[in-house]
Amino acid sequence: MAALASTVLAIGWEPELRGLLVVLIGFSVLCGGVYLILATNLGARLGFMVALSGLAGWMALMGAIWWVYGIGLKGPDPTWDQVPGRTVIQDVDALFAAGVLDEPVRLDGSESFPEQAELVSGVIETEGWRRIGESEPAFGQASASAGEYLEEEEAFAAGEFQVTAVYETGGKRYPKINDSLDFLAFFHEPKYALVEVAPLVALREEPGRAPTPPEIDDERQRQYVYMIRNLGARRQPAAAITVGSSIVFLALCFMLHRRDRFVAANLQAKRDGALVTAS
Repeated sequence: MAALASTVLAIGWEPELRGLLVVLIGFSVLCGGVYLILATNLGARLGFMVALSGLAGWMALMGAIWWVYGIGLKGPDPTWDQVPGRTVIQDVDALFAAGVLDEPVRLDGSESFPEQAELVSGVIETEGWRRIGESEPAFGQASASAGEYLEEEEAFAAGEFQVTAVYETGGKRYPKINDSLDFLAFFHEPKYALVEVAPLVALREEPGRAPTPPEIDDERQRQYVYMIRNLGARRQPAAAITVGSSIVFLALCFMLHRRDRFVAANLQAKRDGALVTAS
């Protein structure tokens, strides 16, 4: 009795176990009930094939809807990944060495750090990079990923820097009929992002007073975070469900059709006095 009570309590308090039992019971009642009805009318074997084909067809339709809208069972979402060995760039000259720029930035050594940042911005946009506006969702996504990599590389701690600009290039999809018809554009070029961050002046905290607002430190070098886009695999599980269920559904439909042909042939042969057997 004590063991039964502990089992009931475990089911009640463990969400994972309770959820698993709910799914198993629901699947058994739904599919088992349908199979029971079909088996009593068609027989155990034929009823099982009809029930399984119906389940496979429903799974194929559900997977197709998930696949189209990117919902349901989803894979990993798109992310900004590091470019190995070239993620955090702490010097303007290193932008050319890292392959970010096709041409080095020409500096004579008399420019201040803000002036260097302006020159770098001009070269970046000249080479085809697009500057992302701060109101665009891509700005926040790239900024968040860049902040994580800066903290991982210990270049800055949280709250010690500010994102001042985000650029992106690449990512073109092909083949396209035109800009509005891109259903067959399954291939794409690599997409890159370059995030410019500026160090902040250390906050001055005094007892009884609010901390000073963050200010960009113009006496320190701007730094850059170079990232490549990982498109993820959000629709991959749905695609696998759709393709696999469709194959099972079509195979079962073929088996049922083949069985109907043998039944019709045997009934006709019985009328003719001979029995045709399936080989």
